[in-house]
Amino acid sequence: MKKIILATALFFSVLAAQAQTKTVPNQPVDKAPDEQESLAKDYFSQIMGVALSATSNMKLFSFVYDWIGTPYRFGGGSKKGVDCSGFTKQLYSQVFNLDIKRNSRDIFSMVSPVSKDELKEGDLVFFKIHSRSISHIGIYLGNDRFAHASSKGVAISSLDDAYYSRYFYKGGRVLEAFKTELGFTSDDKN
Repeated sequence: MKKIILATALFFSVLAAQAQTKTVPNQPVDKAPDEQESLAKDYFSQIMGVALSATSNMKLFSFVYDWIGTPYRFGGGSKKGVDCSGFTKQLYSQVFNLDIKRNSRDIFSMVSPVSKDELKEGDLVFFKIHSRSISHIGIYLGNDRFAHASSKGVAISSLDDAYYSRYFYKGGRVLEAFKTELGFTSDDKN
């Protein structure tokens, strides 16, 4: 249902953008790639609550959008059902071409800790929810928003939300040593 509402919102925002742009008859209505990317960035920034300027990795936002609403399933790793670390593993594999570990605590061993105010798009956020050890993980999107698989399914939440603020442990950025070991080079764009 959410995706239908989001698709409807996108449809009307595109119509509004076209209405504002006067077209000359008999000219192609196709948008230039830069203009299409700009519209997509604007759409994702509105839907996900992230500033347009922070939306630099369209592959990341497209992946998250496609998974929103996927039901939660402990140990799951597909669109039939996924848990927080399964979602993170899928995202890092498909968006960044990195094969990370499967468990949130093990993934934490692959990162360099980052404070909340230093988080960047694509960084990981770790939580200790009702536990002394890391029990939840998500992917930072910007503007204190993160994507994760919660008990309600894949969703976007805020680090400022009282619940997540209470249990936030640390942010993390995948260590360069692991990126190199996994075949990811600094020349790669994703």
